[in-house]
Amino acid sequence: MTTGPEPSGTVDEFDFIARLMKPLTGGAPEALGLLDDAAAIAARPGFDLIVTSDMIVEGVHFLPSDPLDVVARKLLRVNLSDLAAKGAEPWRWLLTVSWPARCGWPEREAFARGLAEDQAEFGLNLIGGDTTSTPGPLTASATLMGWTPSGTAKLRSAARPGDLILVSGTIGDGWLGLRAALGEIDAPEALQRYRLPQPRLGLRQALQAAHACADVSDGLLADAGRIAIASGLAAEIDLERLPLSDEGLRHVECAPARLAALIELATGGDDYELVLTAAPERAEHVAAEAARAGIRMTAVGRMLEGRGVGALYEGRAAPLSRLGYRHR
Repeated sequence: MTTGPEPSGTVDEFDFIARLMKPLTGGAPEALGLLDDAAAIAARPGFDLIVTSDMIVEGVHFLPSDPLDVVARKLLRVNLSDLAAKGAEPWRWLLTVSWPARCGWPEREAFARGLAEDQAEFGLNLIGGDTTSTPGPLTASATLMGWTPSGTAKLRSAARPGDLILVSGTIGDGWLGLRAALGEIDAPEALQRYRLPQPRLGLRQALQAAHACADVSDGLLADAGRIAIASGLAAEIDLERLPLSDEGLRHVECAPARLAALIELATGGDDYELVLTAAPERAEHVAAEAARAGIRMTAVGRMLEGRGVGALYEGRAAPLSRLGYRHR
């Protein structure tokens, strides 16, 4: 794990690595004690190594007022969600973080404490990375690795015409949680979902009967659309079938226009649920395996011949001005 230059008077990065980061390796031999600028990974016969990387930026993915232990846990969880979408078992990870001047030792200690908590929960060990200072916002990137038996990773490109589209959990809570964090609404449960999403790693068994899968980071319509694009098909989502939390239901019931409210929840993003496709005759099995893991699974649409993403409301095509969060 390397370190960039730091101005005088700030936290010593070598001390930060030795005292706060090295314990996170759990003695993993791949980490080389965080003394080298690399990790050494031995091949695992019969398995594919799945690698994913996501970045979070203060003011974009989290608020400056968010506790840094929670920010650290969200960093791991959004990456774990990508592993979950592939049906992978988490294994090792790398951290890159740029610290603004406001982050001294107590802030970094809180960040490391959050990482340690979720590492223990999800079975990860840190094996390297990079740290530096920045005049800009706090920025952190994680690269996570996990294993799938050879050839079993669930790809976005594997959907088939006629597949049902299923989604785990509830949709729209991430977007409601962001509004709650901004003080616009009162939605404490959604706020918790926004700050600490739950990666659906428990769906590995259920995914064995699925064809394609993606995680819902930018919005259900957008991420179902990514499956459609990769598979060369069209995705059609029935908005009236969206699985909603109590706070999601209240949002729809209190909205001036029900359709507009459903579109908001289907395009808001930050849910980190899984959207997957399965043959109709296998969908019940997928849902049953998910239920055994304590995870709700709902059929919300279908894959069709054609291109693009469509939404239905009361049996008719719903007008869509956007599909989800747009990365600039």
